[in-house]
Amino acid sequence: MGVRQAPPRSTLAYANAQRPAVLFERVFYALLAKFEHLGGGWPAPRKFRFKAKLLSLDATVIELCLGLFPWAKFRPTKGAVKLHLLLDHEGYFPVFARLTEGAVHELTVARQLRLPAASIVAFDRGYNDYRLFAAWTAQRVWFVTRQKAAAVYTVLERRVLPEHRNIRADEIIQVQVGHGPAARALTLRRVVVWNAAKQEELVLLTNHLQFGPTTIAAIYRDRWQIEIFFKELKQHLKLKTFVGTSPNALKTQIWTALIAMLLLKYLKFRAQAGLSLANLVALLRWNLFTYRELTAWLADPYAAPPPEPDPPGPPGPVQLEFTFGTASGRTELAT
Repeated sequence: MGVRQAPPRSTLAYANAQRPAVLFERVFYALLAKFEHLGGGWPAPRKFRFKAKLLSLDATVIELCLGLFPWAKFRPTKGAVKLHLLLDHEGYFPVFARLTEGAVHELTVARQLRLPAASIVAFDRGYNDYRLFAAWTAQRVWFVTRQKAAAVYTVLERRVLPEHRNIRADEIIQVQVGHGPAARALTLRRVVVWNAAKQEELVLLTNHLQFGPTTIAAIYRDRWQIEIFFKELKQHLKLKTFVGTSPNALKTQIWTALIAMLLLKYLKFRAQAGLSLANLVALLRWNLFTYRELTAWLADPYAAPPPEPDPPGPPGPVQLEFTFGTASGRTELAT
């Protein structure tokens, strides 16, 4: 590419500190809109019969060294930022992301979300808030979460349980939203599921009163996909070592990782070989400078590459120069 030596680490850190991270955030959402437009969506098989959009909401903590990132104070001796994410289960790709300081609670971001009506969002009990549940119910946004152990409620109805299933209770309950004269009642549904692997009960809470209890349990079980996404993001995109230590540099690197993850997810669904994400990442690294058409490579990534075309000029090995690496290229670029 005409680069004679690797740029110093400080040069890249300075560029990340000066270039606004919002640029990469906008690229992420522009790329997301483009992928959603291609072919009318992502070619993912549907696990459920319902047509409603299924989403998962969660946040992950990215730990930092407090000595290098003093602005990211999380605990007395630890630094961190928090990545809040909304995952679309049709393709398991992120449709919303926000970076905050590590001390920002998940509910702070959840209250600012505007979810589409008739969508279903699954999340862990860290988002348990009856005022938020009441607001989503009024907006016709359905949710599935876990009930807190100390929850206070009144049972209004006990439904008939399905036979030969792991459902131990299916109840319509009522909880109190707020306190004092402004307090009001909210009707919810409580489903108790037996987890045979852990030999324990899983108590689920939802505002959807029509789905079967096994469907409610399956929705919450599929929430695990957002945990897998966080794991893949940290493992394959190396979000443990950062080039710069400023807030802008850190955000730039995380947004760049999310852009790369979006590209990888799209390539994974375009691939016809049924590659796992780990195998796709490894094969891409090995074939970065292989002369192959991308679509053909995705169809058969293990095939031998075709012979490279002969460069113009006399026979023999010829190293073509990258325009931006030559003096004329730099002049044209400056002009």
